[in-house]
Amino acid sequence: MSRTDRPPSACDIAVVGGGILGLAVARELKSREPDARVCLLEAEDRLAAHQSSHNSGVVHAGVYYAPGSLRAKLCVDGAARLAEYCAERGLPWRSTGKLIVATREAELPQLDELERRGRANGVKELAKVGADEIPEIEPEARGLAALHSPFTAVTDFEAIALAYADDFESAGGTIHLGSPVLGVRGSRLRTPSGALDAKRAVFCAGLQSDRLAVACGGSKEPRIVPVRGGYLKVRSDREDLVRGNVYPVPDPALPFLGAHLTRTIDGSLLIGPTATIAGGLGWPGTWKLMRRHWRASFREAADSLLPARLAREAARMVPGLSPADVTRGPAGVRAQALGRDGNLIEDFITEKTESGVHVRNAPSPAATSSLSLADLLADEVLSQPDRYA
Repeated sequence: MSRTDRPPSACDIAVVGGGILGLAVARELKSREPDARVCLLEAEDRLAAHQSSHNSGVVHAGVYYAPGSLRAKLCVDGAARLAEYCAERGLPWRSTGKLIVATREAELPQLDELERRGRANGVKELAKVGADEIPEIEPEARGLAALHSPFTAVTDFEAIALAYADDFESAGGTIHLGSPVLGVRGSRLRTPSGALDAKRAVFCAGLQSDRLAVACGGSKEPRIVPVRGGYLKVRSDREDLVRGNVYPVPDPALPFLGAHLTRTIDGSLLIGPTATIAGGLGWPGTWKLMRRHWRASFREAADSLLPARLAREAARMVPGLSPADVTRGPAGVRAQALGRDGNLIEDFITEKTESGVHVRNAPSPAATSSLSLADLLADEVLSQPDRYA
C-alpha cells in the first residue's frame, strides 16, 4: 500500500500526526496490538515535516527539568532507550557531551540548581568543573564554572522518525499522507478524502493540537503558540571551535534559553535557536507573556534579525568566535503551550476526550523521550473503551 492512498473508512486505532512522536506512538500501538488495524494520518505530503526535521539533533540527558516531572522521568529513560534503538538500527549517534557554562557570578547559584536537578533526575556522571577544567573538555570555551554532562548526544531525529515509520509499516500499519483532520465528531474523523470511523484515536498534532482537542470537547486552554527558532551556522573552517555542545546557564525568570553552540551529527556547528513568537496573537496569554518579558522578547527578535548579536552572545562562552565566522542557518517553528495567564507550560500534558487521547504539550525533550512517551500514550489509548464493543 502506498503512503498516498486515501485512509480507510474505518480502523481500530487512528493516530493523528506524522512527526516523531506520532510515529513512535503508532509503532508502539501496533507492537502491542498486532491484529489491530492501526492507521496514521499526516496532513503534509511527507513525514517528520516540521519540528522533527528542523532541530539541532541534541539528545538531552535530563539536567534542566524539575525533578518528579514527566519531562525529567521520560527524558532520562527515553535517552537510554533511544541510544539502544539507534545502535540496533544503525542510526546516527554521537555522545559528544555538553558543557553548561557560567560566565557571570550571578549565574553560579543557578548552575548549582541545575546540578541539583540533574543529580535528582539520575543524569549519568554529571560533574561540576572549575574554570581551569573547562578548556580540558572544550579547548576554546571559557567561564567561571560549568556543569559537564558527558552522555549528552547528537543524532538525526528525522532518520529516527522514518525508522519508526518503517517499523510501523513492516508490522502492518498504514500511513496516509496529505490527510489532515478537518473535523471530529465522536469517533468520526473528517479528512479531505472522506470520513474515518476509529474505535480509538490519539492526537499528536503539534501546532494543531489545541484546535483538535477543543473541537473534540477538550479544555480551551492551554493554547498552542508557534515559536520560530532560527540558527546561525559557523563557517566550515571554524567548526572545530566546539567539539560537542556548549550551553549558557538559563535565567529561571525568563522563558528563553539563550544561545547554544551545538556540533551536529554531520559536523556542522550551529548557534541558537532564537525564540520569536510567530502567531497566537489572539490569545490573551501571548500578550501577557510579551508584556512580562518585553526586554527579553525584544532581545530575541533582535537576535533573529541581527546575526552579529547572537554571535556575540555565544562568544561570552567561546571568545574565539566572531560575527565574521557565522552565516544564517536553518530555522523551524515549534509548538509551545501557553496558559491564559501568560505562563509557558513546562511539562508534557495529555488530555482525554470522548474522541480520544490528545497530546496538549510536547516541548523539548519530546524527541529524546519519544519511545518512553509513546509507552505512556499507548497505555492511555488502550485504556479507553472500544467505542464499537
